[in-house]
Amino acid sequence: MFAYILRRILLMIPTLFGIMVLNFVVIQFAPGGPIEQIIAEIQGTAVGATARIGGSGSGDMAGGGASSVGGESSYRGAQGLDPEFIKKLEVQFGFDKPAHERFFLMMKNYLMFDFGSSYFRDETVVNLVIEKLPVSISIGLWTTLLVYLISIPLGIAKAVRDGSKFDIWTSSLVIIGNAIPSFLFAVALIVLFAGGSYFNWFPLRGLTSDNWEQLSLIGKIGDYFWHLALPITALVIGGFAALTQLTKNSFLDQISQQYVLTARAKGLSERRVLYGHVFRNAMLIVIAGFPSAFIGILFTGSLLIEVIFSLDGLGLLGFEAAINRDYPVIFATVYVFALLGLIMNLVGDLTYTLVDPRIDFEAREV
Repeated sequence: MFAYILRRILLMIPTLFGIMVLNFVVIQFAPGGPIEQIIAEIQGTAVGATARIGGSGSGDMAGGGASSVGGESSYRGAQGLDPEFIKKLEVQFGFDKPAHERFFLMMKNYLMFDFGSSYFRDETVVNLVIEKLPVSISIGLWTTLLVYLISIPLGIAKAVRDGSKFDIWTSSLVIIGNAIPSFLFAVALIVLFAGGSYFNWFPLRGLTSDNWEQLSLIGKIGDYFWHLALPITALVIGGFAALTQLTKNSFLDQISQQYVLTARAKGLSERRVLYGHVFRNAMLIVIAGFPSAFIGILFTGSLLIEVIFSLDGLGLLGFEAAINRDYPVIFATVYVFALLGLIMNLVGDLTYTLVDPRIDFEAREV
């Protein structure tokens, strides 16, 4: 097992490198970088945040924008600005170096988990990620747990009652949940229960109330789940369908196996057959997929939910970074997400061996 884990860890290196190369290349061709953001701010047309300009750059920006007329510039909207000011911006953001040099310097720093500082927030990227991570973990963890607690019993019940009215009725719910995206459920919940048009039972923004510090321990717990109720409900409704069908199909596949017929022929009760023999084998693929399901909800499913409910997590941070072209935050979050995803994939494989010790990854090639 140790050799298998070592091989998988070594394979993460080229995989992670390839992910970063692809994203870096895509960003190079994306219009509107941080320098264009500052130029737009000077011209009064910016839609994002203002980048930090340290030292003498701030004074040069004011003087250059007011009195200098520069030559042609490769930056959109830079006509009329002092070329020296543009060069200082390039040095500040590291764009005075060729793209390949910037990439390898970035990867060298990332290996040491040095992600630099945000262009648009006076804070290091590491501190930003640490600050936003609890919100995203709260959403991802509770959503994943609820999805499993709902989907597994429901999938088992559908498998046992395959073809019955209960199966047909619940299949309609599964189809609806699978067809409608989570963010549409989120909008509907806001309209219904967050002061949109009907009731005003739940808060619309944030993870805690303004008087959080004054609340008792029980009050803080209640306030926390009060704020999480609608976001998690939207994600659960949109996420339980696939796992329910997976559980049902896995049970149906196992129920038709020869060992189940043998167990029934020995006179074992249906409950003993179902939970003593079928459950372990049927749950193998479902339980082992928990790590990857958590990562999927944490890093993809909650993005729009965080934006809709103004939850200050990694999803909202990444969204704002993309809008503002905050490259350090963009690349750092991609790096962290990709690394965690690769690690959790390995954890998912190892979970198979915990659920079923008969599985031996050491005997097969990666």
